[in-house]
Amino acid sequence: MTATDSPARPSRPAPGPRQRPLRRALDVVGVQNLSLIIALIALCAAIGLQNSNFFLVSNIRTIGTTVAIVGILAVVQTVVMLLGGLDISVGSAAGLTSVVSAMVFTSANSAALGIFVALVVGLAVGLLNGVVIVYGRVNAVIATLATYAGLRGLANLISNGRAQGYTGTDSTFIFLARGSALGIPVLVWVLIIVAVLVHLLLRYTDIGRNIYAAGGNPTAARLAGINLNRYVVGCYVLAGFVAAIAGILLTARTGSGQPTSGSQGLELQSITAAALGGVALQGGKGGIAGTAIAVLLLGVLQNGLTILDVNSFWQDIAQGALLVVAVVIQQRRKGLRAYGLPR
Repeated sequence: MTATDSPARPSRPAPGPRQRPLRRALDVVGVQNLSLIIALIALCAAIGLQNSNFFLVSNIRTIGTTVAIVGILAVVQTVVMLLGGLDISVGSAAGLTSVVSAMVFTSANSAALGIFVALVVGLAVGLLNGVVIVYGRVNAVIATLATYAGLRGLANLISNGRAQGYTGTDSTFIFLARGSALGIPVLVWVLIIVAVLVHLLLRYTDIGRNIYAAGGNPTAARLAGINLNRYVVGCYVLAGFVAAIAGILLTARTGSGQPTSGSQGLELQSITAAALGGVALQGGKGGIAGTAIAVLLLGVLQNGLTILDVNSFWQDIAQGALLVVAVVIQQRRKGLRAYGLPR
């Protein structure tokens, strides 16, 4: 070997087939969501050490069916927040459509008609929100806060503040509430289908890319030719439609139309899950994977506190604390200064 010769550096091995599934999984889940996954694993381990019943298949199924409704709402809340908006009315919309589906079913003795009318009502609610925000030039928080109160009042008005109908003997509602496929409850399947469809919409279509663009920089998006008004109305219509699906599932699960019971607090839970999953409150950042993990984390936390016989009021405290923590982390990552401090 001469002085000019040098040993050849070993070439980096090409990624093997075992690495590709891992990379694909990280690409879908997102590296930024690894902290959520670690927190979820740690929480499961901590609860399981305290009560081994936590890992029973029946309890895992309970967690799945419990988070299904709020998970569906969190998925569509993610879309609205990515656009830079917020929908506080999704819980009330679910309550109203729950009552409507049960009342129509009772009067017409048709589950299909009850479900159809409930979906139409959900679309109308979403359209109302979008029109008020865009053409009434009302802030999204104020507009949906108004419909939150109005829809809840309407649900109580048409139901006299009581549960309506009884769907516990209808095969369709029984299937939605207690049916399963491949060992997975139908409620969970509905959540999976909604989450996958919305994920594909956001990730692989021009509509999804435009939603991110409009939420990240509305001015640039408008100059690029994106019709912001159309997207705002469309996202809120989607939110109303999905809220109606949640209301129908609520009717199936409880066996009657619920004006408030079961739907109260769903709006806060959906916002908490989306924010905890990394969706920026200002829009343009986040995804369905993070929201799904956050929904599961909240469900495990709620279930763990229940089986450990912790006072149920602590669940609300924990949920509020998680929302604050999620927002603080977002603000710190953006490098925003604290109020009252010099720039």
